[in-house]
Amino acid sequence: MGDTGGTGDGEPDLAFLGIGPEDERFYRLLLRSGGADPGPFVRHPEPDEETVRALRQRATTLGLAAMADGLLRPVSPAKAVQHLIDARLARIRQELETKAAADAIVASLLAERDAATTSDAIACADRPPVERLTGIDQVRAAIDELTFFTRSESMTTWPTGVMRPEIIETSRPLDARILRRGIRMRSLFGAAALDDPPTMAYLREMTAKGAAVRVSRLGLERVLLFDRAAALTPLDPSDSKRGALLTREPGLVATLVSLFDRMWEQAQDIPAEVDEEGPAAEGERPTALERRILESLCTADKDENGARDVGISVRTYRKYVAALMHRLDASNRFHAALLARERGWI
Repeated sequence: MGDTGGTGDGEPDLAFLGIGPEDERFYRLLLRSGGADPGPFVRHPEPDEETVRALRQRATTLGLAAMADGLLRPVSPAKAVQHLIDARLARIRQELETKAAADAIVASLLAERDAATTSDAIACADRPPVERLTGIDQVRAAIDELTFFTRSESMTTWPTGVMRPEIIETSRPLDARILRRGIRMRSLFGAAALDDPPTMAYLREMTAKGAAVRVSRLGLERVLLFDRAAALTPLDPSDSKRGALLTREPGLVATLVSLFDRMWEQAQDIPAEVDEEGPAAEGERPTALERRILESLCTADKDENGARDVGISVRTYRKYVAALMHRLDASNRFHAALLARERGWI
């Protein structure tokens, strides 16, 4: 059968994005057909089932098509091309990072820098076990360097719990690069994160990419740990801009790792997003979240404890409790729990 697709009519091809001619013809035919099975149009004398299945699978894997209504539908061209660009950039970035690491490029450049500021007798590997970094610029430079050389695990605490928008934008590419390299990332945040939507959105974004994130209602100490071999702690916990101490002393690092592990065990995973439908309407049975909140009224003596047990912020917990008391016409929380039991809600 003659070829009715392809790029032989002067159309620009997608080879520069890593797409072969056959896969491109298949995608163009999907666009023209709107999703009908384009098997008969594939450039094969008699397209067999295995050939068509392979083309469909590759189109899905490449982000060119997706199943909908029982048919393989083409993804919009803008979305498909952006996906291909992102995939190509990710491959190039990975290749460059692997090459830079294999050739020890950063170590070589650091040796040049250190040679200008230290005597020839002091090698890069002979840095003091504890360094004092003054000012935010030195701290950021150290974080960049330590992050680049991290190979297995990154551990960080954010005692304030809240990440400002500019911090999120700065952290996003660094965190994504760590996760893309398969490094284990654990981050601990103060409870204020639960009441800050931008921070929670970012934490869920990182969790979806493989990071482990927990929130603690107890006090946290600010520390950044890299491969359990280096640690950064602030010179002044109340003002991180003043600088930090960088230590590679094994005993000190082991102590800080132990501190982090204890704080981690006392924290909880970030809660799932609150039910999108919100509180149930008057006369309806409570949602799963509302039932957990009603159960907590029977056991928790404080809102903070109830919110922790349910896995939501205190503010959200109180909002739901108020709504439930109104629906139950309860005079207090204990009364609400009793009425809920009478109705069979818990």
